Amino acid sequence: MALSGVILDVDGTLVLSNDVHAQGWVEAFAAYGYDIPFEQVRPMIGMGGDQIMPKLVPELNSEAGTGKQISDHRKELILNKFSSRLAPTQGARDLVQKLRNKGLHLIVASSASEQEMEMLLKVAQVEDLLQEFTTSNDAERSKPAPDIVAVALNKAHLDPAETVMLGDAPYDIESAGKAGVRVIAFRTGGFSDEQLSGAIAIYDDPADLLAHYDQSPLAA
Repeated sequence: MALSGVILDVDGTLVLSNDVHAQGWVEAFAAYGYDIPFEQVRPMIGMGGDQIMPKLVPELNSEAGTGKQISDHRKELILNKFSSRLAPTQGARDLVQKLRNKGLHLIVASSASEQEMEMLLKVAQVEDLLQEFTTSNDAERSKPAPDIVAVALNKAHLDPAETVMLGDAPYDIESAGKAGVRVIAFRTGGFSDEQLSGAIAIYDDPADLLAHYDQSPLAA
């Protein structure tokens, strides 16, 4: 493929955050009287909150009433309580630097809030390398809907056929696929190779992809 751009997921891809996000949901729901076990939430991480909430408690939504209060509380927990537990995935900065050096157009596709995005990019140690991104304000529906990826393509003026997305969850693969974008997946999100089988390649982490860069789809 003639590659001109790379869309990057952040949570689980550049930052080891999926367990933290699951715990944030557990505690946020508990604060409002809902007993949601970690094991029920964890497989859903990678979806946006607008997708997760009604799957866990059908009568709630993240935009109104108690659902919005839970969603807002989860964000506060991530920013103020759990942020110190986050760490970059191995090789995150080095891979982003490599992609920049190759002249590829980079944009982050995420439904995180702007506050969360700023924090996550700092944790990943790439805040000086990635200035283009989407946030929860940019699309009505989060992953696995294609909206966020479509917005990223539009913002960066990228052709889906000349773009690859880096992600860690089956929801990244589904979302990107609906937008016509192929995905290289990392095992850093805690999903099995079977769950990531829709990806064009799977690597342990950014460092693994970097070590095999010349044999990867990025170099094709």
